[in-house]
Amino acid sequence: MLQLSSAGKRFGQKLLFEDANWLITPDERTGLVGGNGTGKSTLLKILAGIETLDYGQLTRVKGMTLGYLPQDGLALRGKTVFAECLSVFDHLHALEREAEDLTHTLSTADPKSKEYAAAAERYSDIADQLHVHDIYTLDAQVGAVLGGLGFTKEDWERKTEEFSGGWQMRIALAKLLLQKPSLLLLDEPTNHLDLESRNWLENYLHDYPNAYILISHDRYFLDVTVNKTIELWNKRMHVYHGNYEKYVAQKEERRATLLAAYKNQRDRIEALEAFINRFRYQATKAKQVQSRIKELEKIERIEVPEEEATIHFTIPQPPASGRTVLEVSGLKKIYPMPPVDGKPAGEKLVFEGLDFTIERGERIALVGANGAGKSTLIRLLSRQEEPTAGTIREGHNVLTDFFAQDQYKVLDPNAVMLDDISGAAPKVPVVELRSLLGCFMFSGDDVFKKLGVLSGGERNRYAMAKMLVSPSNMLLLDEPTNHLDLRAKDVLLDAIRNFTGTVLFVSHDRYFIDGLATRVFEVEDRRLHIYPGNYEDYLWRKQGGPQKVTEQITNSLTPTPQQAREPGGPSFTSFVKGGLSNGVRPLSSEPATEPGAPGLDSETWVSAQPPTPAAPNTPIKRLNPIKLKQLEDRLHHAEAEIPRLESAITAAEARLGSFTSAEQSQKDAAELESLRTKRTTLLAEWEELSLTLEEQQTV
Repeated sequence: MLQLSSAGKRFGQKLLFEDANWLITPDERTGLVGGNGTGKSTLLKILAGIETLDYGQLTRVKGMTLGYLPQDGLALRGKTVFAECLSVFDHLHALEREAEDLTHTLSTADPKSKEYAAAAERYSDIADQLHVHDIYTLDAQVGAVLGGLGFTKEDWERKTEEFSGGWQMRIALAKLLLQKPSLLLLDEPTNHLDLESRNWLENYLHDYPNAYILISHDRYFLDVTVNKTIELWNKRMHVYHGNYEKYVAQKEERRATLLAAYKNQRDRIEALEAFINRFRYQATKAKQVQSRIKELEKIERIEVPEEEATIHFTIPQPPASGRTVLEVSGLKKIYPMPPVDGKPAGEKLVFEGLDFTIERGERIALVGANGAGKSTLIRLLSRQEEPTAGTIREGHNVLTDFFAQDQYKVLDPNAVMLDDISGAAPKVPVVELRSLLGCFMFSGDDVFKKLGVLSGGERNRYAMAKMLVSPSNMLLLDEPTNHLDLRAKDVLLDAIRNFTGTVLFVSHDRYFIDGLATRVFEVEDRRLHIYPGNYEDYLWRKQGGPQKVTEQITNSLTPTPQQAREPGGPSFTSFVKGGLSNGVRPLSSEPATEPGAPGLDSETWVSAQPPTPAAPNTPIKRLNPIKLKQLEDRLHHAEAEIPRLESAITAAEARLGSFTSAEQSQKDAAELESLRTKRTTLLAEWEELSLTLEEQQTV
């Protein structure tokens, strides 16, 4: 469909890449990766025909269509959002009008005339094209895409110029998705999308009928959307088959193979040189020396490219706060609406009745649709704004640091970068500070620039780096991963994982949330919903996971007619012991929520549908090693946790047997019930994990 042959491109005196060969097929699903400045966006523009090659050749198949989405810079105006998106089908509407004219011609022309025959043939062609493009569902297609990208029905009738730059890019993306070109080229399509819109885009691309190539700094997005990864590194194009996770593993394997070959070659070269130097002046060895000299000259030397240094930055640990960091009660926020035609337009209720507590060491992800009130809540907690009602109480020795989406506005524009960050962390060596700045894409003479000459995104990156060198014990982060590449995100993720303080953050990066969150707060319908675990656990619960588990366990414990005739009926103990033989596969409703519990990908052990009896000889799907290791870790945790719960239940029963007061007895009874419920679900989960691991041993 499209082919690069010996392609090369320079940017001024800098060589971006050379000798690039790439055949793009109709089913291409490729992610472009590489460090900043390696030429990813430039290569995408070359494929789109916006820029040209300096070397080599680009050939396209005749008739193919291209759609290109830049990172930013598009501005639409003059139409409503819906009309702008519908305009991509103008050629179909033109065909529809032509078909109406042909209908009139067919009704008036002589059926035996050439005019009638030509009109009939053209009408048939148009009818086929309209049928292929499903002309009668165009409005529904536009509505589905706009809804998926976060536009409400009220937004559809607003003018495009009323929207900010990020929303303008969403409109441009919607138009491209509706056009369905032969090759879709997307440069950072998730930059301006929230989590819900990203999830929708992942599903849309999964079913996309044509080819696409994309650049993204969202690791999870790359993992679920691409099956081939091309890396621009060391001025060369390197092809890896698989998603981003497989690319990382394959790159490590390739480098290990290259290093082994390099070592073997160096050993051979040293042996040849030693022989030549030893016997060079002995006549009896002259023939052998000449033979080895020729062999040495013919060796094609292996070069091991210099690898980017991995930066591991440890956040200086702050003074410890009290156990309770924040207590929020009855929180409410109302904003006055802007006046319409000079008249008051009322008020907008963002949320009300929010009650929650945050304890030391927690890492909380704040999620929700755009406009739900995430940034408002984080500003209230940081005292940037005052609530309309309710209280926010900080615990003992709590020191709060707030990182806003526009954090760059609080920086001194006249300060020199390196001097400014050195002043914030005088005890950190300058070499370590420069390494950290390099990780956030400030290298060389960049560190001597004044902050005022940097762009908004660059200043935000610097503000994040500055916060890391001298953090408080409570961090409130609003979109900390914006403007960061994959390498900088990894540094930030590792640093916060090792941070002993408390973190509440807003992010649209699934991989970042999954790797960091211990609880998820969702702002929805003016309320706050709290979920234990990371984002995968949150999604599992949102999709009804616990209810399905309860139903399955309840159904499994329902006595059969034979069991009903037995004295006492079935017990839970007999269910656990007989579950495997009865084909019962209970699941846990508490996936890795206890402290210290290893994480578990819910997809490996939660079914989207109630379990059905397996058909004879049904093949068992082999799990990848990462998920298998998660299962084993979770099984070991369950085996260690069950005896602890048994001991706790025994202690709770003993306390309940010694009456002290009615209030204390109620507390003990509630605790006992909670412990028994946890034991029940943990036993069920233990059996599920055991069965799954037994099956994997037979695959």
